[in-house]
Amino acid sequence: MEHVIRPVRADEWRKARDIRLAALRDPAAPLAFLDTYEAAVGRPDEHWRERTAGVAEDRDGAHQFVAEAPDGSWDGTVTVLVERAGEDVRFGEAPVVDQTHVVGVYVRPEARGAGLADALFRAAVEWSWSLGGAPVQRVRLYVHERNARAAAFYRRAGFVPTGDSVPLEGDASGALEVEYEVRRPVTG
Repeated sequence: MEHVIRPVRADEWRKARDIRLAALRDPAAPLAFLDTYEAAVGRPDEHWRERTAGVAEDRDGAHQFVAEAPDGSWDGTVTVLVERAGEDVRFGEAPVVDQTHVVGVYVRPEARGAGLADALFRAAVEWSWSLGGAPVQRVRLYVHERNARAAAFYRRAGFVPTGDSVPLEGDASGALEVEYEVRRPVTG
């Protein structure tokens, strides 16, 4: 793999915007993201600056990793949000242990099958385990119940269903987002 997996920098908001828009144009986007291309493409530059600054390399509350090709283009991304015990979270109930939440997983179709998703997930999980303060006890994510391809990848990456789910935002059909997790390895 010739790609470098690294955190984004705040000044890279244009590239962060571009890969997000590409992700939202992917055929799996309706099952994978709680956003649409039509809504995202109209957002002003300031939105993308703030969004990227919030997940840049010097932040502890969230981190976005990218798979950067030798020519500087980005072929994949994943974002990790820190959720501390007792804090409100976007999905599910307030955690009882410190955890992280993986969101925004995307690899460009032409780069799939090259190990980028595996490398992005390794970076996300390793970053989660390295956080200071109370140790993160688990990394979680949600996957649409009909997104079999993503669910298969998450299982292969070591994530297992927890048995918890939440209704899909804005969906009247009753579709569910299923929670998966990987627990911190026990040492000693």
